[in-house]
This record gives sequence, C-alpha cells and structure tokens, in this order.
Amino acid sequence: MNNKTYSYFCPCPRGLETFLAEELNEIAQQSPTLKIHNPVPGGVHCSGVLPDAWRINLYSRIASRVLLRIAQGRYTNENDIYDLALAQTWDNWFDVDCTIRVDLTAIKSPLKSLDFATLKIKDGTCDHFREKFGKRPSVNTRNPDMRIFGFVDASNFTLYLDTSGESLFKRGWREEKGDAPLRENLAAGLLRAAGWKPGIPLFDPMCGSGTILAEAAQMVLGMPPGLRRSFAFEKFKQFDATAWDAMKTNVKLNPIPSEPSIFGSDISGDMVAITQHNLERAGVRFDVPLKQIEAQEVRPPCDTPGILLTNPPYGERIGVRGEKALPADDRTQSFYQAFGNTLKQRFPGWKIFLFTADLSAPKMLRLKESRKTPLYNGAIECRLFRFDMVAGFNRREKASAEPTA
Repeated sequence: MNNKTYSYFCPCPRGLETFLAEELNEIAQQSPTLKIHNPVPGGVHCSGVLPDAWRINLYSRIASRVLLRIAQGRYTNENDIYDLALAQTWDNWFDVDCTIRVDLTAIKSPLKSLDFATLKIKDGTCDHFREKFGKRPSVNTRNPDMRIFGFVDASNFTLYLDTSGESLFKRGWREEKGDAPLRENLAAGLLRAAGWKPGIPLFDPMCGSGTILAEAAQMVLGMPPGLRRSFAFEKFKQFDATAWDAMKTNVKLNPIPSEPSIFGSDISGDMVAITQHNLERAGVRFDVPLKQIEAQEVRPPCDTPGILLTNPPYGERIGVRGEKALPADDRTQSFYQAFGNTLKQRFPGWKIFLFTADLSAPKMLRLKESRKTPLYNGAIECRLFRFDMVAGFNRREKASAEPTA
C-alpha cells in the first residue's frame, strides 16, 4: 500500500461542523498521519494516508461521507470541467467494470446548468476509460460501486472520489422507521452538542424509532458505527483487505454496564416495539428500559439528574388524550404547555434539550432557553434548545399564580 498523503473532505449536517472537527480530532489521536484542518460551512477538511479514510469511515458518528480529493483547478466553463475529469487517472482507483454515479454541488457558481456540468464530469471520466481500454464504466444512480463528487464555487472546481459508498448515517442496522426518522449522524451530533457522555443518565421521552437511544447505546459499548457495514474503499484497486480486517479486529468493546443509564418512552406502543427491535439490530446487548406513556406524564427514570434529549414528533403522536378533536395548532400548544409543566415540576437538576423546527417551542413550554444552537435537518432549519431545570421552579410558578388579596 502506498504511504501518500491525500486531502479529504468530510461533509456533515449543517450546524454540526465544529462538533465533527472535535470528533475527528479524537479519532486522529489513534493515527500519527491523520491531520484535521479547518471546519468550513458543510464539513471539515483533513488529510492523511488511505487507512486514515478507513478509520474515519469506521469511527465517525457525525460525518456524512469521507471524500478523497482527486483534483482541483480553476474553470470558466463546462469544457474546463470536462478536461479536468478526463485528465485524471481514474483507472488507478477503480476498474472499468465498476458502475459509477456523479453528483455536483455548487456555491455562487456562474454555470447556467448544473445538470450539464454533471454530465461533463461523467463524460470526462468515461472518455478516460474509453481512450485507454476501448470501453467505459456504466452509470448506476441507485447503487453504484463508485461515487464521484464535484464541487464548484465562483471560480474553482474540485473533484472527489467517495470512499464511503452509502451515506455514513446508514449504519446498517435500521430496518423499521418512524414517520420522519432522525438520521443517525444528526442524532449523534445532537448527543455531542448536548454534552452527553456515557455514564450520564439519558432520557428520550418521545423516542420514535429509537435513533438517539441506539446511537447513545453504541457509544456506551464503544462500538464504532461503521463496524457492521461495507464501504466503497473496499472496491478500490489499492485496497488492503488484511490491514482493514486488522483495524476492525483492534476494536475493543467496553464491558456491558451493570445499571441502566439510557431510558426511552413514547406515546405509541408500536414505536416502543420498533425501538426495541432497532436496539437489538444495532448490537445493543444491555437493558435500555422503555415505556409506553405520553410525554407529559413521564417522571425521571432514575434518581440522578441527567440529560433529557428529544426530537418532538408532529401530528397525532404529539397529542393529549381526549384532545384529538382539537385543531392541530391547539393540540400542539396544549401538549407543549402540559409537557413544560411536567419538566418544571418533576425534573429539577436535569438539562433538557429539544431539537425542533418549531422556533416557538420555548414560548409554548413557558420556559426560557439557556442556549439555542442553529442546526439543519436536511434542508429544514431547526434549533437545539437547552433548558436548565433548577430546583424550586415549581414553587416560584405557584407563588406567582396565587391571587393577590
């Protein structure tokens, strides 16, 4: 295997760039060759030898992909993009019989059609093989062997080869999903943003299909998220299967905890069952107590205050019994008010984190957030609201509500 240093870009959900850089710096402590550079909007730049890309794919919970930079240059039109793609020695990386897919993203690009520019990357790549071998790779947009990414800004064009394959949020364990499941890497980012670490009690009272709980449970076990899936780099020509197997064999899992510290509940019995199934599929072999209960009825699941982190759902599953007839907005308002009262009355000492696209959530909860972190769920702008529950909250509420003589 060559010891050449390559440049990588690790994209992630928007808003999580500094948390990804923090995580990558922890991963880099295992490797003298992996260097983490600056976070930029959309991800983090880093560099290292090829096994460093394997390592990030194996261990990163927040990255969406690990892209290996193949070439970079200035451009004025689509022909410059074609020329740069044509000039690359793609056959050093993958065989002509591999299927490919090309994607392009742009910021402030003067190009009129990104579809046309994407076609030029594909043509340049395929013409390289045709000139050399008399045949070209086939395109497969659904399940390609190799993914090629282009990025253009106002004047520069960068070509990347994806080392990951399927996006890294696909850990390989999820079969069943809720209505709008949180992506696994976003859930992991929320846990880091909330300051949660294994050993701190964690409670998700609207757990849905259990994504936050599964990510946390794997972290308790020290189980890398990429341990049970395959990657595109395994089809690279330089791939060293023995070294990759050794990297995975070196993973040492933590002992199973003797006491539960991760807890979940949901109003839906079906979702509780799906969560249980997903935890088993994710390789979690210890008890994560789950309950079917409305969120506004919950109590702390343990004596020690910890972190309550949840992504409230929308529609029916946010309802309050007997209020299904209310309009959706009134039902949401009623739910949040009841949930806010529960937090104030029952969760002194807890740190509460709500991840939601509803920016009026603090007002409906009647709580003042101590912090709000802007994050994106795909294209949807959201906030991670933090509320610190202090003892005596409820006494103040009651005192201020008493009628004056």
